Amino acid sequence: MGARQTLKGQQTRAAIVDTAVTIASIEGLEGLTIGRLAAELAMSKSGLFGHFGSKEELQLATVEAARQIFIHEVITPARQAARGLARLWALCDAWLSYMEREVFPGGCFFMAASAEFDNRPGPIRDQVAAQMQEWLDYLTKNVQHAQSLVQLSGSPEPAQLAFELHALVLGANWAMQLYNDRQTPARARRAILARLHGLATPQAVPLPALEDYG
Repeated sequence: MGARQTLKGQQTRAAIVDTAVTIASIEGLEGLTIGRLAAELAMSKSGLFGHFGSKEELQLATVEAARQIFIHEVITPARQAARGLARLWALCDAWLSYMEREVFPGGCFFMAASAEFDNRPGPIRDQVAAQMQEWLDYLTKNVQHAQSLVQLSGSPEPAQLAFELHALVLGANWAMQLYNDRQTPARARRAILARLHGLATPQAVPLPALEDYG
């Protein structure tokens, strides 16, 4: 009986967090309240408090859930590509694909959360910043792998190139959300590919042509 209750509790918590991620991607983490979720899920506030004792605890759980979705939708598929330049491109392509497919209805969850909390110190900002740094570090690591395999020029410095790639996708997310510009992902892919083609060495695996994206 106890095990079944525990499993049911875990399932209920997971359902709550799943709904919370969707709401937060559109309305922001601050728009995520116990009352808002209770109404959306047709649950009592007291029932929700049994799973999350505070709004902050709910927000932190939502950020972690968004991280797991990002890993599943972006990082895991990209890992099917060979290490080096192919995987670096696959990460950028998968990241843009996740935006195009509207995995989060409000666009990239972490870009929205970053803008919402960038000047608001506290546990939520710290967690969002940590997740974004984790992603930038992963991009940097993949630049380093491509350079170590002599598939990518040793210049620029890895963190610099990771910053540039991140900035291009950040701009794509902005244009998609503000202007609903469906051509933006293709533009971003061309810009990323142009940068990678310019740095690729003769040992590099072939990358898609810029013409493939319009």
